[in-house]
Amino acid sequence: MLPSLLVFAASLALLLLAARYFTLSAERVGLALGMSPFAIGVLIVAAGTSLPELVASIVATSRGSSEIVIGNVLGANLSNLLLVTGVVAVAASGVRLGEQYILIDLHFLVGSALLLALALRDGVLGRVEGLVLLVAFAVYLLYLIREGRTETDLTLGGDAAAERAPAPFPWRDVVVLALGAGFIYLGASYTIASLETIARLAGVAPDLVALTLLSLGTTLPELVVSATAARAGKADVAIGNVLGSCVFNTLVVTGTASLVSPLVATQEMRELPLPVFGAGSVLFYLLTLDKRVSRWEGLLLLLVYAMFILEVARLV
Repeated sequence: MLPSLLVFAASLALLLLAARYFTLSAERVGLALGMSPFAIGVLIVAAGTSLPELVASIVATSRGSSEIVIGNVLGANLSNLLLVTGVVAVAASGVRLGEQYILIDLHFLVGSALLLALALRDGVLGRVEGLVLLVAFAVYLLYLIREGRTETDLTLGGDAAAERAPAPFPWRDVVVLALGAGFIYLGASYTIASLETIARLAGVAPDLVALTLLSLGTTLPELVVSATAARAGKADVAIGNVLGSCVFNTLVVTGTASLVSPLVATQEMRELPLPVFGAGSVLFYLLTLDKRVSRWEGLLLLLVYAMFILEVARLV
């Protein structure tokens, strides 16, 4: 068991590090190609935070372990929605949310949860259902563009004017992109393989391990970045990116993986994690009707997450 845990930790670290460098290089290449900071925020930064989940899900599906995908997506979403948001609200002593955020992200968060629940009603998410999820994400992107969200809403830092300054084409970043893609695939492959081994040795279903161990591991970097942003006075931006990541996970990660092979959701996933994700999305929607998340509401989200983990681990 110990060697498998060490391989899992090392491969997950490689996956996260490679995804980080890949995203940073993609930002610089995008700017050099003339993309606006808005487009980069939507297409690269937001997607980059979910890149480990996306690649790991595709690898798991190609290995015939499609049940890992649902566990990973639900676990990552619950970690983002409850754990990260709770920590940000507590660290920032409350978060105020803008009108654009309320109109777009919250509605699509709840809508994506509903679509996933409908798709998993029979326990299988097929290719047609996956295409519907991908179309829903395309609608989300078009909505963002039509509403004209500001550039600062999509990044955790940086001066937009400075980012537009002319610079030589970053060929070095092109090389980093290629190397990063290779290391992302390598890290994801070993992560999924070691996760399957851990599940077999522990006598636990792989989707339950993905729901807890894998999803929490891929969420930790976002937790650190979001907490840092909260301390820097950008808590609302951090939460906006977190919820954008939830929408991406629900629609794109599951939708893309289902095109490789239909995804299976076990009874355990449909009995607890899926309803908790749906209820958590509605709870967050209700808590933010006043356009803020108070410190006490953040503590409530943390308590819900703690209870969820205890129930999944069967410690209560």
